[in-house]
Amino acid sequence: MLNILWLGFFLVAAAAALFQWLALDDPDVFARLIASLFDMADLSVQLMLLLFGTLTLWMGFLRIAEAAGLVDGLARLLGPLFRRLMPEVPAGHPALGLITLNFAANALGLDNAATPIGLRAMHALQTLNPEPKTASNAQILFLVLNASSLTLLPVTIFMYRAQQGAADPTLVFLPILLATSASTLTGLLAVAFMQRLRLHDPVVLAWLGGGALLLGGFMALLASMSAAAVAALSSLLGNLVLFGILIAFLAVGAWKRIPVYERFIEGAKDGFDVCKGLLPYLVAMLCAVGVLRASGALDVLLDGIRWLAHAGGLDARFVDALPTALVKPFSGSAARALMIETMQHAGPDSFAALLAATVQGSTETTFYVLAVYFGAVGVQRARHAIGCALLADLAGVLASIGVCYWFFA
Repeated sequence: MLNILWLGFFLVAAAAALFQWLALDDPDVFARLIASLFDMADLSVQLMLLLFGTLTLWMGFLRIAEAAGLVDGLARLLGPLFRRLMPEVPAGHPALGLITLNFAANALGLDNAATPIGLRAMHALQTLNPEPKTASNAQILFLVLNASSLTLLPVTIFMYRAQQGAADPTLVFLPILLATSASTLTGLLAVAFMQRLRLHDPVVLAWLGGGALLLGGFMALLASMSAAAVAALSSLLGNLVLFGILIAFLAVGAWKRIPVYERFIEGAKDGFDVCKGLLPYLVAMLCAVGVLRASGALDVLLDGIRWLAHAGGLDARFVDALPTALVKPFSGSAARALMIETMQHAGPDSFAALLAATVQGSTETTFYVLAVYFGAVGVQRARHAIGCALLADLAGVLASIGVCYWFFA
């Protein structure tokens, strides 16, 4: 899928450039294409410099959290809930621990740890699957929740906003939190409807009801505040929560007599190693998106959608962020490139850039997750997994648009 998408960007850009040259008498379009290629390649290197520092720092602190048992503790906390959402998985089965570890890692932003743990969880669930080539109910729920974007600390989005010169990189913290809550809840309800899950179980109700009450109360508080106060609160909470979590990692690690400095260095080395392999992917996707924009093809598509929005009497500012939303189910790297390109084109604190960042943080690469997780265990029949996962993505996009108009309009 990624090969087709990447090649398609260049082919569409070439066709659009030929049209501008032959039909619109604009031979300068090819100069713009080449200039965009070099500009995006240069931007990729600038992003890598920031990635090296940020990922090295974050992976170092996360290694302290792992050594202190915080991730394991979160897994034990969530265990009773998942035992009820996946009734065909016996109590005490290794899959439950791996599932909760995977979600804990996702929530904390441990993407590189979450994927291998998730694959182990899928293998464990496959041992309980009576039809190995058909996804089981537990496997579908696990995949849909993974595809609904569980990350509560979107550190990489903060990082990209900082690199692009945003006045406050964490301004999108609350919008992402609200939008990702909507996408995850939608995914869970969709699967529960298809599988007839007993959501009225006391433990499930306690978790879902408690979460809904907290979120509803929080939204009621936000509704009583002015737009300026909401933006200020989002900024404060984004920075406070992030710094508070890092201090908590250090405090628990020191209390458990863990050599926090040594563990930080171990994790930082892993972060450095992860960064080294990212530059080719950044160059590939940013350059493809750059030529698509320079050719005028992306502007034509957005102008068409903008015209439809105006015809329907809608505010059309959301249209400039739609490329990120349209590409995200297929490729995280392409969506990230489009988000960065939107920041470059419209400014990091523009409405379009804030919405693109919120969409990026509240949706997931559905087809990539499905291919990796089901492909790893040989599942060929996904049943209702794709429909439920795409519904969660749609909820995330719509919630992002609504929340950003609420916060930033």
